[in-house]
Amino acid sequence: MEGLYPFAFRVNGTRHELQVAPGKTLLELLREDVGLTGTKYNCEQGECGACTVLLDGVAVDSCLVLALSVPDSEVTTIEALAPDGRPDAIQQAFVDADAAQCGYCTPGMVMAAKALLATTPHPTSEEITKGLEGNYCRCTGYDAIVKAVEQAAGGGGEA
Repeated sequence: MEGLYPFAFRVNGTRHELQVAPGKTLLELLREDVGLTGTKYNCEQGECGACTVLLDGVAVDSCLVLALSVPDSEVTTIEALAPDGRPDAIQQAFVDADAAQCGYCTPGMVMAAKALLATTPHPTSEEITKGLEGNYCRCTGYDAIVKAVEQAAGGGGEA
């Protein structure tokens, strides 16, 4: 296959070996080649956060990451958070706090929150706001989202 390069990485714990074009982004690879559509296309410029995934545990805008730049990496997508159909604590907190309306930003927001809580298990409201920077929500507003992350953290959030 001319113009394609061998590429291997892990997504949600499963190893994938693919042939990838040099300009393909991680977002395109996840959606088009791996078939995981929970990660959303939106601005494709790294400005909205709808495409946030965890790359080796760090939240990244997958629309800005060239797939071939991350061989042998571990990617975690929103689909990994409820493998048995039961929502992850962060997903459940978003439901309980009414932190999602249209749902378009929700996967990226949840993944950013997951990365934040992995490094800061009991964040303050300020730390939550900082940890979710770059993830935009046009429907719900951020108070409910901050409340959801506080709830997922077990009631953290005291300043």
